[in-house]
Amino acid sequence: QQGRELESDRHLPFCETHSETACRSTVSLGKGEREARDPNRNAEITQDGGEQTGRHNPPQAPTEPARRRRMIVAMDNSSVHQEQNRVPNTPSALRKLFVNESDQRMPGRPGSTSGPHGSPGSSLFRGDRFIPRRSDGVRDLSNYNHHSAEPQAQIVDADTSPAKQDYRNTLRDTILTPHDGDDHVLALRQPLAHLAASPPSAGSLSLGSPMSPSSRLCASSPSSPSSPTVSSPKKKRPARFIPKSPDKILDAPDLVDDYYLNLLDWSKSNILAVALRQCVFLWNASTDATQKLLETPQAGNIVTSLAWGEEPGGSTLAVGTHNGEVQLWDVAAGRMLRAMTGHRSRVSSLSWSGNTVSSGSRDSVIMHHDIRAPQHRVGELHGHTQEVCGLKWCPQATQLASGGNDNVLNIWEARRNTSRFSINRHQAAVKALAWCPFQTNLLASGGGTADRRICLWNTGNGQCLNEVDTKSQVCAIQWSVHDREFVSSHGFTHNQLILWRYAGAGRVHKVVELTGHQARVLHMAQSPDGTTIVSAAADETLRFWRILGSPTRSAAKLKMEHSARGLLGANCIR
Repeated sequence: QQGRELESDRHLPFCETHSETACRSTVSLGKGEREARDPNRNAEITQDGGEQTGRHNPPQAPTEPARRRRMIVAMDNSSVHQEQNRVPNTPSALRKLFVNESDQRMPGRPGSTSGPHGSPGSSLFRGDRFIPRRSDGVRDLSNYNHHSAEPQAQIVDADTSPAKQDYRNTLRDTILTPHDGDDHVLALRQPLAHLAASPPSAGSLSLGSPMSPSSRLCASSPSSPSSPTVSSPKKKRPARFIPKSPDKILDAPDLVDDYYLNLLDWSKSNILAVALRQCVFLWNASTDATQKLLETPQAGNIVTSLAWGEEPGGSTLAVGTHNGEVQLWDVAAGRMLRAMTGHRSRVSSLSWSGNTVSSGSRDSVIMHHDIRAPQHRVGELHGHTQEVCGLKWCPQATQLASGGNDNVLNIWEARRNTSRFSINRHQAAVKALAWCPFQTNLLASGGGTADRRICLWNTGNGQCLNEVDTKSQVCAIQWSVHDREFVSSHGFTHNQLILWRYAGAGRVHKVVELTGHQARVLHMAQSPDGTTIVSAAADETLRFWRILGSPTRSAAKLKMEHSARGLLGANCIR
């Protein structure tokens, strides 16, 4: 036995330098031989390397070789757990571990496991780098927040506007809104998401092929022109110069201060017609010439409404009078063509549809007059109980909108004598009516002093898309033919004009307010080129505002023309 202990002592250095498996076999062999040699010896070796205890033999001090064997046995129990987490220290083992981990990160390689959906290559490549990117909206918003304490006059001259804060809110909501989610979080590009859906082509990168760090960076870089995930930046809307003062002012003495009348219209031949009590005056915007067209002979028979015909020459003018007549005038010849009767009271509103002119009266009746037929009355509409002060045909001539002093808005269909929709949403007289030129079935209506709201309607189903409280009496509305905008004129209490931008789905944003009139702005008309709005107010002035978009002139050119022209004095239309 002592010889065997010496033999195990000779193998001990070998166990320390070689694998633990050989050590375990040596220790097991020595233990089995001892038990077979001395069956009465029932010794237990504790796992923590403690003392040996026997049932028959008294405790003895362990020898040095036995102590070493107990230490080896204790190490053997913990080696099972350490062997699974052991890091290989040979080149071949390290290479094998690296290949296995690469296969798990790069589905689609031969021998790799399937992706999360059960098919090889279904999961995207997960690299060890994220390339952040910022869209133009995030940069603009950051710059806006950084300079929010500075004046914003360099963007658009809004500091002089009464609605400065509204303009800044509009700028933030419509222009500086980021397109990539939260403006406080940088958006991270999904790595190579476009390659998972399309097969690799010649010369392109594949998900199944290893990628170098440099090629991985080039494939994820936002500046790479060949990357399909890089979206081209959205083209910004060019800045448009909006003057805050009128281009021209004309005096209009004896302009009747009556909310229910319609005394202003601009023809396609660039001639402006305005009614001053019993007279109608024409102003040629091309030549700046003024002429008197007519004057009613009866005392008190004032002109109550005007509307130019839709023929290309624009030489026919319909005139409504206080005694209930609708007169047709040939402006080029300067003579009256015919007078059409039928109303029992004044004609407050007129609207053309081809060769038919419709008239609304204080007697609450709407009449259709065919100017070609000897019997001009071809239809009557009964849907109001008080004066019809607003009347507009849609551009397609399929629908007619009428508003009255009974706070009712009616939508009529052509060739039908009953209204399709009768709406009672407004709380005051409905005079301001305007059809959208770029969207079918979109109508804007405005209410009087007790209402002060602009409502946008879908006339296809009668639904109100939106309503805006303007804080003032709404007198007239004009849509722009170049941009998604419209202008509204107001009376009590601010007497201003407001330019609105239509954002779709009924949403509108206030762009700018224009002041200058000293009384309520009762009437508006638009120039034939769609760039200028003329407003007529109870202060007996006409003001020309070049605020709508121009299809040919740039913002710099318009600003130069406005500063060079000025007002050139105040002329009288009479």
